[in-house]
Amino acid sequence: MTDLTTSYLGLSLKHPVLASASPLTGSVESLLELESAGAAAVVLPSLFEEQIEADLALIHHPGDGGSNPEAHGGYLPDAADHPTALDHALDLLGAAKDQLRIPVIASLNGDSDGGWATYAAALEGGGADALELNIYLVAADPTVSGSDVERAYLRLVEHVRAAVSVPLAVKVGPQFSSPANMARRLADAGADALVLFNRFYQPDIDLETMSVRPDLVLSTSADLRLTLRWIAVMAGRVDAALAATGGAHTADDVVKLLLAGADVAMMAAALLKRGPEHLHDVVEGVQRWFDERDYRSLDEARGSVSQVSVADPAAYERANYLKTLASYRPGTSSDA
Repeated sequence: MTDLTTSYLGLSLKHPVLASASPLTGSVESLLELESAGAAAVVLPSLFEEQIEADLALIHHPGDGGSNPEAHGGYLPDAADHPTALDHALDLLGAAKDQLRIPVIASLNGDSDGGWATYAAALEGGGADALELNIYLVAADPTVSGSDVERAYLRLVEHVRAAVSVPLAVKVGPQFSSPANMARRLADAGADALVLFNRFYQPDIDLETMSVRPDLVLSTSADLRLTLRWIAVMAGRVDAALAATGGAHTADDVVKLLLAGADVAMMAAALLKRGPEHLHDVVEGVQRWFDERDYRSLDEARGSVSQVSVADPAAYERANYLKTLASYRPGTSSDA
């Protein structure tokens, strides 16, 4: 039987399939279900910058309820009695650490320096085995250059890295002019692992109200391609672990990512669609695939189809473009 044990962020894992941040990791009850289904580790929902800013606004500018002579002590509770998003995050983290036997990774989500060093240190103090810094910076300002955006990412990673001693993963999107080069720079800035890729959820327009509305579309296995390519390109070339997220729905998806060079695969959408128990089926499928091919361990297979390992490295680059177009046939699955 193939030994599926692996390590990620210095954590010893029984296999390479993790439950990434989602509503399923937001309560102890569902976390226990994920652990029972076989999750090797879990990433808790992110502590969002917007939540923190809203808490600070409420604490420091509680409105004018207290100015009404009939309000006496004011309509709003005292700031000291108002639990913040950080309080809730620490409560969940503490409960998870108390009741789970698998590693628990805390997450921060933001786009500016803010107080992230402080919040990261608080989560470390709350017992997090590692931190995932989920940088969600949409470069919508036309006066901000690509270099400015990259410097903002690096500065944020450096600040958080200086504030904590636990392993640090950095989750980013693919919208860099040179993702592989940026990956190296993030590793140099202090990232122990890179989580590829953050999905920037796109807004929609409501034609009835003519307003912009959020529209969450869960990933499918078809979304795996982008991550698969860049994992394969970066494997063996970046001094950081590589975690794949976005598009891993089946055992085959996970196997492909491992062959491309991923250290671990993270799942969220598939578990939301099919329930935590789907994770057990995926892990069994991964085990079966490697067993049938007589691999002794994941290390024997990991990265064997990365760009540095394949006979035709250009298959991951432009040279494969014409071949891909020429291979299309109407009626194939690509029609979707």
